[in-house]
Amino acid sequence: MNTLDTIQARRSIKQFDKKHLISDVDFQTMIKAGMLAPTSFNIQHWRFLQITDKEKRRQLQDAAWGQVQVTEASELLIITANTKAWDQQPERYWKNTTEETRDTLVNMLKDFYRDREWLQRDEAIRSGAMAAQNIMLAATELGYQTSPMIGFDMEKVSELIRLPENHVIVMMLAIGKGTTDAWPRGGQLELDEVLIKDHF
Repeated sequence: MNTLDTIQARRSIKQFDKKHLISDVDFQTMIKAGMLAPTSFNIQHWRFLQITDKEKRRQLQDAAWGQVQVTEASELLIITANTKAWDQQPERYWKNTTEETRDTLVNMLKDFYRDREWLQRDEAIRSGAMAAQNIMLAATELGYQTSPMIGFDMEKVSELIRLPENHVIVMMLAIGKGTTDAWPRGGQLELDEVLIKDHF
């Protein structure tokens, strides 16, 4: 499957085969694909929380208003992002460069993010969302289906997973073997409504 075919094939599925297990190799392939997503200054804000405990899954399903994919999918990820990653040993994001390059980039990123909490949060969510899309496309390429979710009680989920300070939840992501086809696409906007040239 080429990239454009994979993008076309990726659809959100809510019903999964409860008995199917994803191999460790496939799961790690998906996560590594997520880790190749772009991030500002190579900060890599994302943190992928793999929920394996069945009771925790049940509690998370309750917090997601009973949505069955939370417990039925082979894997449940909670994509989170660290809003303070820019200020936590940022030199490690450039460890494979020269000292001069590393120092220049670290100073630039600190100047860019310092005292801009709105930007710190926005950038963390952007990074987490791009990583999640990579994971979904990798899953599709490997023959799995996915269900990205924001329909849940954010405070309850944060409590259940012990979300660290300065982290945000980007989304839940259920992954597995779908047991139903995706619904027909509900209706795409026309290209000339979403593609704008030069100014609004």
